[in-house]
Amino acid sequence: MAPTLRRAASLKALNTFGVEARADRLLELRDAADLPAALELLRAHPPALVLGGGSNLLFTRDPPGTVLRVMLAGRRLLDEAGDDVRVEAAAGENWHAFVGWTIDQGLNGLENLSLIPGSVGASPVQNVGAYGVEVRDCFDSLDAVSLHDGTARRFDAADCAFGYRDSVFKHPEGSHWLITVVRFRLSRAPRLRLDYGELRDELRTLGVASPGARDVADAVCAIRRRKLPDPASIGNAGSFFKNPIVDRAIAERLCAGHPAMPIHPGDSPATAKLSAAWLIDRCGWKGHREGDAGVHAQHALVLVNHGHASGAQILALAERIRESVRQRFGVELEREPVVV
Repeated sequence: MAPTLRRAASLKALNTFGVEARADRLLELRDAADLPAALELLRAHPPALVLGGGSNLLFTRDPPGTVLRVMLAGRRLLDEAGDDVRVEAAAGENWHAFVGWTIDQGLNGLENLSLIPGSVGASPVQNVGAYGVEVRDCFDSLDAVSLHDGTARRFDAADCAFGYRDSVFKHPEGSHWLITVVRFRLSRAPRLRLDYGELRDELRTLGVASPGARDVADAVCAIRRRKLPDPASIGNAGSFFKNPIVDRAIAERLCAGHPAMPIHPGDSPATAKLSAAWLIDRCGWKGHREGDAGVHAQHALVLVNHGHASGAQILALAERIRESVRQRFGVELEREPVVV
């Protein structure tokens, strides 16, 4: 057997921004048994770009070398110890569908991460998070192989070096690892995280007094559908910038000059997290449009492709937004999507 290889393949339908780019060689990996053959092809035609759901990616040009599309499928319960249950999913599984599957199994832990686009394999790379929960909170381990020499390795949480929307796989020392399988440690006992007032308000609106995991997932989906545009309707990659984490003294100084500025706990007592959406909105960008590149009218953190924008045009707009926030607030915004 061999993985599927396509030449001069369009990538427009494979990235949620919907920008046109072409792969000289597009390698589609559906079966783990084909992995050795895929690695051999990749080494013959480097460099390699690993593509999952295409939801955290912006093409500004055609990618060089070979694009590897990971389409590995499969999910299963591994073992149970009391209320604790370990589950496993292949890297190509759709993330939202996987979260729904865990809830169907009576498991708690991932419900706050419902409706996040992308694949299971991408979730630890980005350490995806929403409404007070991150992947690292339920993470058990993952399997990966080196694109350099085919070496197999299992990573635990410490190995992944998780941070805010970050992991070792986003840095040069870890970027050569191809994730094939991810495992999570979930619970049959409720352990709901309802820290966000917006989530509690949505549950009240839905008339849910004693929520379960499915109720929380439904509330999260309702909020996300209301606030964030569907990539099937308008090209986007969700939040384009991370919420900046700054020294608490800087946050307090900014808040003194802008009392309405939201401030949240940072990654230590000495830091605070600011709202990138609030900063961008106060710079007047919400709803802005330059040709087909724009900022969503309902959410300043979401850059959109109204139809025919190039990745370069979207990136140029993003850089102007970054500069305006830097000039007005002295805060540096960091992009979330990977830019090719």
